[in-house]
Amino acid sequence: MSESIFAEGILNGRVAFVTGGGTGITGGVARAFAEAGASVALVSRKLEHLRPAADAINENGGKAIPVVADVRQPDAVEKAVAQTIEQFGKIDIVVNGAAGNFLCAAEELSPNGFGTVVDIDLKGTFNVCRAAFAQLKEHRGQILNISATLHYLGTPMQLHVSAAKAGVDALTRNLAVEWGRYGIRVNAIAPGPIEDTEGMTRLVPEPVKNHLRKSIPLGRFGRIADIEKAAMFICSDAASYINGTVLIVDGGQWLAMNRMVGG
Repeated sequence: MSESIFAEGILNGRVAFVTGGGTGITGGVARAFAEAGASVALVSRKLEHLRPAADAINENGGKAIPVVADVRQPDAVEKAVAQTIEQFGKIDIVVNGAAGNFLCAAEELSPNGFGTVVDIDLKGTFNVCRAAFAQLKEHRGQILNISATLHYLGTPMQLHVSAAKAGVDALTRNLAVEWGRYGIRVNAIAPGPIEDTEGMTRLVPEPVKNHLRKSIPLGRFGRIADIEKAAMFICSDAASYINGTVLIVDGGQWLAMNRMVGG
């Protein structure tokens, strides 16, 4: 975050385990957490996505390590958790941002394509939460899941992602209820259209972008920095009594779409 609105060192002494942390939204969240004093484990399937991000954080005075793991594989996740603990001594915060997406009409979507996205987004989120549970319980930590707004009304070409993210929302709420007794807070952020992401570049054509922009009450797309700020708040002590919440960060877009669809 180039211009922080938070007190310096707000996450001093904490350790964050961030999946999908090499690029995109969670890459930004990881950088912001490091700037706020947290040590960060960046977790992804490919080292080439992780090493530059970790190097950039370390060169900027932060602490980060790259950890290679596929969230679809519970054994790999457990090893990644163990590697993080070996390096940093503990885990206080888990951010689940690993995700898969592509455009596909429902009638053309293969069982394998559907299952792959569910495996990464939903089952991967569970695998990480489960593997980190003992650490989160010991340190009264927290989980932040990156969801979406796609499933609120129904989004064409996004059945697979919508189903997976609806599951992430349910997982967030259920874990908040079950694990709250251990002092573990579980929340999610649901970003709307975020302009400076690969997804917007790769999946949304320019004419569609123009339509989307007009549908947002604030009149602009979000930026990764907007999600960083929301994540920083939710994972800070300022949000110590917030549990089981899915925080929508979309400039009011889904509400406006609801009005448009409803006539």
